[in-house]
Amino acid sequence: MYEEILSRVDHTLLKQTAGWPEIQEICDDAVLYGAASVCIPPSFVKRAAEYLDGRMKVCTVIGFPNGYSTTAVKRFETEDAIANGADEIDMVVNLGDVKDGRWELVREEIALLKRCCGDKVLKVIVETCLLTEEEKVRMCAIVTETGADYIKTSTGFAGGGATFEDVALFARHIGEHAKIKAAGGIDSLETAEHFIELGASRLGTSRIIKIIKKQNKEDGGV
Repeated sequence: MYEEILSRVDHTLLKQTAGWPEIQEICDDAVLYGAASVCIPPSFVKRAAEYLDGRMKVCTVIGFPNGYSTTAVKRFETEDAIANGADEIDMVVNLGDVKDGRWELVREEIALLKRCCGDKVLKVIVETCLLTEEEKVRMCAIVTETGADYIKTSTGFAGGGATFEDVALFARHIGEHAKIKAAGGIDSLETAEHFIELGASRLGTSRIIKIIKKQNKEDGGV
């Protein structure tokens, strides 16, 4: 019943205190429930990739959560993550550059990381709760122009997450080849379904699989 939703979930665990047993558990659950990927801290990528052995895509975060690492640092993080087995990269833009209107610098950084990714997926986190509507629309254009694969709403660490309004705005302004990832605060199956209806191709959440897992246990299933 929930296969379509689950197939779009980046099953996420990015809390600072996460240890390997918790990472291993979300890897197991992601495989069992047919998620799109596991999204985990960079320090666990190599171990998780070896553990999963191709059974599930591994996603990690770059410049996380504030986005103000230098481009050189983000490039190293990206190359290191891919060398360790990451299939997908979720980078945080330099929000100071966005606020200063230094659009060419923002564009160059995203384009560079996309080149580093090669055929790996690059998602660009723009932190919608900190942006104006004009800035969000401009970021849709830049993500499209750079060839990045997704525009992503949020880190979940800045005091706000995905909103229906922002995903609908992205859907109106993103280019045809680029997709949308809604992340942060997706706490019900109904919310997840509505984000998909609005145009989200991926959902960054730690809760959806937990909800389905709980329901299955209550129903006597897996």
